Amino acid sequence: MGCAEDSILSITIVDSSIMSEINYKYRGKEGPTNVLSFIQKESGIASCDPNLLGDVVICWDRVVSDAGSLGYSEDEMLTYLLIHGILHIVGFDHDSELDAQAMEAMVSNIFQGFFPDNSEIVR
Repeated sequence: MGCAEDSILSITIVDSSIMSEINYKYRGKEGPTNVLSFIQKESGIASCDPNLLGDVVICWDRVVSDAGSLGYSEDEMLTYLLIHGILHIVGFDHDSELDAQAMEAMVSNIFQGFFPDNSEIVR
């Protein structure tokens, strides 16, 4: 993915209440989303570690509910969201249909490395 081997990533798992606050503060959107990514170099804040790529924040309550509604285990859902969040950190997005397809293909490829028996990926 173009990252140095000594790259650092911050991963935080929060509940719906905290994710709602973060989602509103940084995106102006109500309610909890499942995952948010914050790229360190876009923050304008000097990091104490130059190898810090950014922060991925995952809402555990959404992991549980999304896994249940989509037929995945919580481990699978958490892994999917972590992959999705990391890809945002390294420059992927889903702003256009073409970008979304490329990102989804990358998520699916990485996800199947962890769960090879699961041929379908959630969106």
